[in-house]
Amino acid sequence: MLAGMHSCIAFEAAQAAELRQRISSEPWLVTALQAVASSDLPDAWVGAGVIRDLVWGQLHEGFRPEAVKDIDVAFFDPCDLSPGRDEEAQHHLANLAGLPWEATNQAAVHTWFDAYFGGLPVPPLASVHDAVATWPETATCVAARLLDQHIDICAPHGLDDLLKGVWRRNPTRVTREESRDRLARHQVSWRWPRVTVIPP
Repeated sequence: MLAGMHSCIAFEAAQAAELRQRISSEPWLVTALQAVASSDLPDAWVGAGVIRDLVWGQLHEGFRPEAVKDIDVAFFDPCDLSPGRDEEAQHHLANLAGLPWEATNQAAVHTWFDAYFGGLPVPPLASVHDAVATWPETATCVAARLLDQHIDICAPHGLDDLLKGVWRRNPTRVTREESRDRLARHQVSWRWPRVTVIPP
């Protein structure tokens, strides 16, 4: 449990420094991180698609905040596993900053995952770190937070794929068929033509 409360260190310091610079250069995302940091949500991080969109946008024609569908906020509250906890968190974040929030209590994922996505039940997660490690692509298995005005990075599978522009399935929970569906739905080759796609 304690390991999940600390930053992941499975990546080089230079890569972490590059990602911090990319994040800090985008005021829109910094505003999101500041809102999450001030929200008092337990062990709360911004991650997944918004971090990918930021980096891959910068690697192409530039990042466009208006194109971001939602800002995934992963937090960990084992004391309240109810669906209402996510709604409460989103409402609280919306009061702090008018952004497209999508907050999810990672401590409760096992209570609804199979019913929502199909497939077998998943075991309870022990931390946000463990949750990030299960996200669909290695490039989206990344999260960030502000901690004492420092950008903290969580990247269980490293930062290579994110920073080098590689779409690769994370097999932890996503089947090949689901990954192909995601690849088509996200229009990866059209949105980011210089991204290398590793076929599922």
